[in-house]
Amino acid sequence: MASEQSDTGGTVVPSRAMVVHPAPRPVDAARHPEARLAEAVGLAEAIDLDIVAAEVVPLSKRRPATLLGQGTVDRLGEVVDELQIGLIVVDAHLSPVQQRNLEKAWNAKVIDRTGLILEIFGARARTREGRLQVELAALSYQRSRLVRSWTHLERQRGGFGFLGGPGETQIEADRRLIGDRIVRLKKELEEVKRTRDLHRKARRRVPYPIVALVGYTNAGKSTLFNALTRAEVLAKDQLFATLDPTMRALALPSGRTIILSDTVGFVSDLPHELVAAFRATLEEVLEADVIVHVRDVAHPDTVAQRADVESVLRELGIGDVIDRGLVEALNKIDLLAESDRHEVVNQAQRDAKLVPVSAVSGEGQADLLALLDCQLAAERQILDLDVPLSDGASIAWLYSHGEVLRRDDDELQAHMQVRLDTADVARFSRRD
Repeated sequence: MASEQSDTGGTVVPSRAMVVHPAPRPVDAARHPEARLAEAVGLAEAIDLDIVAAEVVPLSKRRPATLLGQGTVDRLGEVVDELQIGLIVVDAHLSPVQQRNLEKAWNAKVIDRTGLILEIFGARARTREGRLQVELAALSYQRSRLVRSWTHLERQRGGFGFLGGPGETQIEADRRLIGDRIVRLKKELEEVKRTRDLHRKARRRVPYPIVALVGYTNAGKSTLFNALTRAEVLAKDQLFATLDPTMRALALPSGRTIILSDTVGFVSDLPHELVAAFRATLEEVLEADVIVHVRDVAHPDTVAQRADVESVLRELGIGDVIDRGLVEALNKIDLLAESDRHEVVNQAQRDAKLVPVSAVSGEGQADLLALLDCQLAAERQILDLDVPLSDGASIAWLYSHGEVLRRDDDELQAHMQVRLDTADVARFSRRD
């Protein structure tokens, strides 16, 4: 990554970075500061930053000017100078004033958690819709702080120029230009959304139920998705490895076909700009017949991560689904100590919607598929039907759209007991 001139005149190398996690006092018992720091480091490494320093700093009071106390600012400044650090990631939300003041104090580029996540999304989004959505989110963020780089409009790499990059120029902030671009992006996204609506309606005519995998980033959704569908979705031990939803057909043990959807991972303090901008992408979740929350039960903050995911889902307007209870795939049980593993298994035995699984070893995956069968079957009607053997098309239709529980044939008719979705009951009744 190219070096750039800082506002204060020094030469900085953004790829040489430090990560700072301000830990509020008193410490949140549900969140381990060291785990939060490790996550922030993982986020920074996801865009190939060279992390040469990382630490948790106590935050007893938020300072309006710099967020951190003056003593901490001075001490970290010495580290920045000594290690020739060009970029500091502050794992918190910074106001535009705080960001500018820290940049002056440290003579280096500073980005906050929101800017870092937007940068990752900008580098990773692959579909046209994904790129449009992330750019819209980035512009909404930039409008409040007027970041000097507009390389994302003509970028040669991913990201949005928060970190500097080739071709960066110092320009005067132009609110009208940002506003005009936002208007155009929203129009383009509406066109993309209409196309997605047509695709969704086409799927509904099939119709196959949709099962959406959701979860905290790096919880193992894509690895589990690949294991269940034998797909080749990018699955890395890396935060935000998946940014665009992927869908594959999958046959359940009953023979019923579903569409399994792998979606973007959530994260604590997900920027509100991204929640709004990614609403169309997450419509696969809103449209899902069953939502499976894939959890990393080996992570020390698994309980807090669960709350973060549910918070975002509630923002999307599906709090009622959460209240009824999500299916939870308790992933990575292969990484648990024996005592912790025993506790997870006992918890699952008390709640039928919890399934211990390992996306890597395959353990529990059959149980998960069986549970999905049960969840979908609970919403179906059981019909006793007499179908003429000469009507092979109707018999085939019942096998492809429903679950045939029993069949007895005589010379003229097939006497079938079939479990069907309510919508398919109506469709079958309309068949000639």
